[in-house]
Amino acid sequence: MTEAEVIDIFRESGAILEGHFILTSGLRSPVFIQKARVFMYPQRTERLCRALAQKVRDAGLADVDFIVSPAVGGIVPGYETARHLGVPAMWVEREDGAFRLRRFEIEPGARVLVVEDIVTTGLSSRETVAAVEALGTKVVGCACLIDRSGGEADIGVPLVALARYRVPAYAVDEVPPEMAAIPAVKPGSRGLA
Repeated sequence: MTEAEVIDIFRESGAILEGHFILTSGLRSPVFIQKARVFMYPQRTERLCRALAQKVRDAGLADVDFIVSPAVGGIVPGYETARHLGVPAMWVEREDGAFRLRRFEIEPGARVLVVEDIVTTGLSSRETVAAVEALGTKVVGCACLIDRSGGEADIGVPLVALARYRVPAYAVDEVPPEMAAIPAVKPGSRGLA
């Protein structure tokens, strides 16, 4: 699957929104990728995650025992990618502000691939990597559907992205005037439960 085909699926699903958005990272952007609008279509999600699993194989990162994803946004692509790789899927959740593997057990030494939905700064991915490495696992890499950073996010492990889609992101005090004139909204999931 080409990067253009990935972006087309997001566009066809009405998942690429324009306005003034507060990203999970706290940065502001004129574009928000509302992946939930893609995930509501099982066939589209399956197609994307099948392609992501193949890209993970091609990168030599498919020899894993588990997929671990950050809740909430990473659960669906993590599960579907795990299905295509034939391994169990788990997720970390925030507990007292930090990611924890609350519902699952994982053996020390297990090989893990972190699967995300969208990477912007890589913060959720880094926090997921740290949470599972603290349990004695070996995180071999991270995979995501879209890398908004254009390859600049530092996860601390290899990152495989199905597509790179570079869109601007600004610090609050650097928002362009035309964007500042639009009320800011925060459509992401950070801060939920």
